[in-house]
Amino acid sequence: MALVRLLAPAKVNLFLHVGPVSEDGYHPLASLVAFANLGDGLTVEPAERLSLTLTGPFGQGLGDGGDNLILKALRALGAATAAGDPPLAVTLDKQLPIAAGLGGGSSDAGAALKAAREVLGLSLDDASLADIAASVGADGPMCLHARAVWAEGRGDRLTFEPRLPPLSAVLINPGAPSPTGAVYRAHDAGRATTADHPGPPGDWTLSTVIDWLAVQRNDLEAPAVTLEPAIGVVLSEAARLPGVRLARMSGSGATVLALFDTAETAADAARGLSLVRPDWWVRATTLQ
Repeated sequence: MALVRLLAPAKVNLFLHVGPVSEDGYHPLASLVAFANLGDGLTVEPAERLSLTLTGPFGQGLGDGGDNLILKALRALGAATAAGDPPLAVTLDKQLPIAAGLGGGSSDAGAALKAAREVLGLSLDDASLADIAASVGADGPMCLHARAVWAEGRGDRLTFEPRLPPLSAVLINPGAPSPTGAVYRAHDAGRATTADHPGPPGDWTLSTVIDWLAVQRNDLEAPAVTLEPAIGVVLSEAARLPGVRLARMSGSGATVLALFDTAETAADAARGLSLVRPDWWVRATTLQ
């Protein structure tokens, strides 16, 4: 295999319920996660040694050293197969904002593992790759699978949800990073919340699902807005978009998702918002 190109899709928390920090330093959570049809681009090909090249509008904001999650995942792959660092040249086209609540680094790592398996001809199934992806963090396995999923525990207890309909959405980021650690610390200092797992919607038609999501919440939204008021501005703007059904922050922010009934309505809203806020990252997408 000479070269493999893959999309590392954006991860979106449709809701995120977070409990108090436990003695081991982790927060229990409950979430329904979907993946967008947009994200970072990854190219992997054989080489003499492992390397990473960063391109794209957000590439300069990433480090290409040993703490990069792509390199961390590929080195974990080499350790798991007892083959050492895989001899691969990886190019990341970084299209997603950094520290945006979209799981970009974990999704990049998951795509790199799948591409490496193909380039190197490894006989590892997705479950084995997901175990390796866990080395990059709790989001690693779900981003490796990149399918709609219920996540519980630390985010590592996964149940796939094939009934989730495609959701037409606009993703909006104000260009302000929202570091996960700081947001969780602000959450711990504020009002206590619980990692309650709601029952599923009464049916999985689009309108019912959006109505059901509207009564859920993102427990990190309020602390993130306190730390970065620009997120609050985005939430207000998103709530006023024509045809919007729901506006909510994803993950630990700063990206906000707005849901619509149709892809056409979402695309029109994205175009209109981009004209008013040209400094924001605004993308229409489908969450699957």
